[in-house]
Amino acid sequence: MYNDWNETANELSKLFQEVRKGHPEVAKGFSSLAQAASAEGALTSKDKELMAVAIAITTHCEGCIAFHTKAAAKQGASRDEIIETIGLCIYMGGGPALAYGAQALEAFDQFSSGTGDA
Repeated sequence: MYNDWNETANELSKLFQEVRKGHPEVAKGFSSLAQAASAEGALTSKDKELMAVAIAITTHCEGCIAFHTKAAAKQGASRDEIIETIGLCIYMGGGPALAYGAQALEAFDQFSSGTGDA
């Protein structure tokens, strides 16, 4: 196993709490933005989480991989949908996308199997 993605998400959440304490208005604004951007609309919440997984992979953000694969699993994304998302990232982002895509797949597998509190 490369990473315990549930632990990654939990530890980052604790760190985020420190930032929220230090700058609550920014944290509140970010939370509002996240809720508005991920709300159902022309795209489903699941589709938006798959997009977020793709962005996390291509921007090389392990924390974002943890949070958005967890959310994708909660939204009912399938492993095949995650793999197709990773494939598009590899097409657009090359080798680095392959490395982070493999991490995203491991994270999704952990969250969707119940070992990561999906």
